[in-house]
Amino acid sequence: MSTPLWVIVPAYNEAARIGATLAALAAQTDTDFTLLVVDNGSTDTTGEVVRRFRAPFPVHLLVEREKGVGCAVDTGFRHAIAAGAVHLARTDADCLPAPGWVAAARAALRRSDGLACGRITARRDEHGPFGRAFFRLLVVLAASFGRLRPAHAGGGYQAPYRMHAGNNMAITAALYEACGGMPRRPSPTDRTFLNRVRRTTPAIVHSRHMVVANSTRRIKAYGVVGTAKWYLDKGSGTRTADPR
Repeated sequence: MSTPLWVIVPAYNEAARIGATLAALAAQTDTDFTLLVVDNGSTDTTGEVVRRFRAPFPVHLLVEREKGVGCAVDTGFRHAIAAGAVHLARTDADCLPAPGWVAAARAALRRSDGLACGRITARRDEHGPFGRAFFRLLVVLAASFGRLRPAHAGGGYQAPYRMHAGNNMAITAALYEACGGMPRRPSPTDRTFLNRVRRTTPAIVHSRHMVVANSTRRIKAYGVVGTAKWYLDKGSGTRTADPR
């Protein structure tokens, strides 16, 4: 029997996109997991889409009224741990995990017994070649900026900084609780969470086999310059931190 694994998907007003995410999870080569969708107080039919979904694994829907993706993720992870999860994986309701994503996450956690981070690409159905190329450039620049940023060095860290995407990660339940969990606030949360993990353990691995196609709608919502500022940790300016 496999180690109990839960996949957590935070969602807010994702009725138009979450169906594709659910289908991608149902198409996994490893379906020995429990899916938990955390509805962050949606005002559309996100919850109905999840309730109608039929899958080869158990599916649960939980409503978190406290606003913020960090609140939804933390509530979901802690709910899963209380229900017996030993391993936890997360993607987002506008992302498409590759068919081998769950299997790769499970293998990475067996190897690290800590945190596993994967590789993100751009969804091909949202932007053309230019948008996807721009997204790849942003990921490279943000990763380089993160490694050079003084705040990410020293300070009791047990592992070097390497950017990870919250929509493509897996972690043991023990480490999640030990590091204090996801900060309960709106985005951005990923950098703070990663640094919490880095202060707790050096057991962090990066798996190129954990692949998730990421939504590029932030480019449309923020524009090229605004998106670049976001990925380089310059904030969202006058725009909402969570474009919907």
